[in-house]
Amino acid sequence: MTETKKAGTSGFTAEERAAMKERAKELKAVQGKEADMAAVLDKIAGMADADRAMATTIHHLATGATAGLDARLWYGSPAYYKDGKLVCFFQDSGKFKTRYANLGFSDNARLDDGTMWPNSYALTEVTPDVEKRIRDLLTRAVG
Repeated sequence: MTETKKAGTSGFTAEERAAMKERAKELKAVQGKEADMAAVLDKIAGMADADRAMATTIHHLATGATAGLDARLWYGSPAYYKDGKLVCFFQDSGKFKTRYANLGFSDNARLDDGTMWPNSYALTEVTPDVEKRIRDLLTRAVG
């Protein structure tokens, strides 16, 4: 067995120090994702009842088996990312005092359909039919 020369007085080899740095980076990323998720859940919890119900459904669809996206805030709204790139967001009606909530998709969403397609949807309620449409959109978006 060969032993790598120990550097400095730390008692750890260069390889061991590199491994510790990698692990610290991994832990920081996990803590960041947990903090991002907590911020999104706090934002949803602070919404009016109808918006909270819609946001909760969209959150479960976006972060669950349907799309598996990461959650974090985007301009103060719950948003969902794939590989660090924004895919979609939910804007509650209370944010800008509008009559409906908005489910929007970024240019990273793979919703292209010819030369013109919608990338934003007004929502007043998430019925079972609307939930299915959102699930289908999310599935296509992360394609």
